[in-house]
Amino acid sequence: MEEQKNEELEKKQNEVKKTKRKLQLNKKIILYFVIFLVVLYLVYTIYLLVKQPTDIFTLEEGALYSEETNVGYIIRDEVVIQGENYKNGMEKIKAEGEKVAVNEAVFRYYTKNEDTLKERIAELDTKIQEAMANEKDLYTADMKSLETQIDQKLIELSSITDTTTLEEYKKEINEMITKKANIAGELSPQGSYLKQLIEERKNYETELNSGAEYINSSKSGVVSYKVDGLEDVLKPTEECFSTLSKEYLENLDLNTGKIIPTSDESGKIIDNTYCYIATISNTEEAKNAEVGDDIRVRLPSGSEVSAEITYILQEENDGRVLILRIKKGVEELISYRKISFDLIWWSETGLKVPNQAIVRENDLAYVVRNRAGYLNKILVKVKREGENYSIVEAYDTEELKELGFSNEEIISYKKISLYDEVILNPDLSEVEE
Repeated sequence: MEEQKNEELEKKQNEVKKTKRKLQLNKKIILYFVIFLVVLYLVYTIYLLVKQPTDIFTLEEGALYSEETNVGYIIRDEVVIQGENYKNGMEKIKAEGEKVAVNEAVFRYYTKNEDTLKERIAELDTKIQEAMANEKDLYTADMKSLETQIDQKLIELSSITDTTTLEEYKKEINEMITKKANIAGELSPQGSYLKQLIEERKNYETELNSGAEYINSSKSGVVSYKVDGLEDVLKPTEECFSTLSKEYLENLDLNTGKIIPTSDESGKIIDNTYCYIATISNTEEAKNAEVGDDIRVRLPSGSEVSAEITYILQEENDGRVLILRIKKGVEELISYRKISFDLIWWSETGLKVPNQAIVRENDLAYVVRNRAGYLNKILVKVKREGENYSIVEAYDTEELKELGFSNEEIISYKKISLYDEVILNPDLSEVEE
């Protein structure tokens, strides 16, 4: 009896073990299945993430352009001005970049012994002021008015930072001091100490002014003291343009972006209304360019200005020398003779779409738009086609009429718009009209 009980107990234990093993096996199967589903879901999700950007493209505003970076040689209408006493050194009357009229004084050359003469005049001015202070009877209404003006100028002088304005104020003050001294000299008795000082000062001033050589502008324009000796070589003339070549320009041996040094012997007057840039290009755009074409250039500062091709010379190696005329940014280039700049042949802005999304049918361009899974074939006008992208827009009513569309077709015409999704490499046969 006891043995029978043991056998039954052992049998039950074995059944329990079998049940547990089955449960563990089932759990493992379920776990593996869940893991498989998770992995499958992750793979599918990754597939969608990778597939979505390559199959669907969202339209946004963009730009296309064709440009090249070149070196350019600056050609200006400029006249060098120089006097006989250029070895004496010069004093600038007009600052760099300042505008002048015809016959206006630009600078002057120092006279011989100028520093000594100025020192003697300054010493005499001090003595004259001291002598005048002791001559109270000489003070007239005119002299008091001049003193008030001098005091006012001195007060204003303390707040001026512009060097040109500063020099003008100093000149005005000196002129008023001289005028005041002259009045005192006329009123003082002949042979007096003050009279002698004033006469002595006049003699020194006459000597100083008689030896000065003032250089006036020969034309109106902008003053520059950056003289490089190429002013008469690179001139905006037919004779100059016709002789330009890649070899000629490179033989000038100029450094790109180098600032022209400032001369202490001469200056020049520049016509700041326009200048030219000579450049060499062998691109397809350059080969197809014509005189009169409007393009754009990006200057070293980053500013973009319009330009016109005014002259073209053919090089032996299929390259071309292009002469570009610009009317803005001229003063920015005064300090340079050779620059690096961007030549922008064309640019277009609008809805930017990959060329893969555009299909051609009967000489018309289409894209396939995806809206919530519904696909529509949309007629678009390609404004500009680049290597990988194009700029497109919808046709207007008049353009559709010119293409031969009926009124019903025009009314039902679907337009492409910002943020539309288009399909890449679409099959038009599978798309609704």
